[in-house]
Amino acid sequence: MTNSSEYTPPAVWTWKQGNGGRFANINRPIAGATHEKVLPVGKHPLQLYSLGTPNGVKVTVMLEELLALGHSGAEYDAWLIKIGDGDQFGSDFVAINPNSKIPALLDRSGPKPIRVFESGAILVYLAEKFGAFLPTEPAARAECLSWLFWQMGSAPYLGGGFGHFYAYAPVKIEYAIDRFAMETKRQLDVLDRRLAASEYLGGGDYTIADIAVWPWYGGLAKGWLYGAAEFLQVQDYKNVQRWADQIGNRPAARRGRMVNRVQGELSSQLHERHDAADFDTKTQDKLTGG
Repeated sequence: MTNSSEYTPPAVWTWKQGNGGRFANINRPIAGATHEKVLPVGKHPLQLYSLGTPNGVKVTVMLEELLALGHSGAEYDAWLIKIGDGDQFGSDFVAINPNSKIPALLDRSGPKPIRVFESGAILVYLAEKFGAFLPTEPAARAECLSWLFWQMGSAPYLGGGFGHFYAYAPVKIEYAIDRFAMETKRQLDVLDRRLAASEYLGGGDYTIADIAVWPWYGGLAKGWLYGAAEFLQVQDYKNVQRWADQIGNRPAARRGRMVNRVQGELSSQLHERHDAADFDTKTQDKLTGG
């Protein structure tokens, strides 16, 4: 690989297959399906096709929170999409999300299935469908949505920027790591200042803004992402730490973080979720060593 300090971009970029490190096998410059694959369909109104990354966790936390409120219509099947294997390029998945990214949701509760893709859009869709976690008062709604879209616009700097160059890039590039570390710490400071003045991001109530931000920045604050807690000195953001712990102590958030999870301790992983009892089975497995 050419040293970054010696690289001069050509007049026309060309794709070098295999040049991209850990994710070279799934990254490509074109869209669309690569193969035919039928997605499974379970018994519940909502069919989620996802993986337990921060973007996937947003949706499973939301669904578990809705169920905790008693919204039985939020029952769901969560099917595992193995992005390392290219499941997101299967024909049925691309029909739900033409961008080939998780999560993807199919709502089969009505006469015609409704597809929803992009995690922020899914959160808004579910909040409006069930009338929960999204304020209706105009000022509160605007604040909530502002923080939701702040996350959607900021996370690429955290994941695709800092996370990629710090943890995944095949070479360590000081300029790139410094650039994105600086931006990540600035974003943590934005959150810390907001949470110094407000219990939750949207105000006094827990909303989809918190559900969206927590898997990313809460996860970073608790040392779950990229092995970068010491590097970024995340313990200095006291208000983010308080908020991350507050959400992390919610039973629905803990359940949601387990769903479609394939990393970490086995006891924290529930690869697929098709019934609330699946969590009880997982707990029993932990107690019995199964």
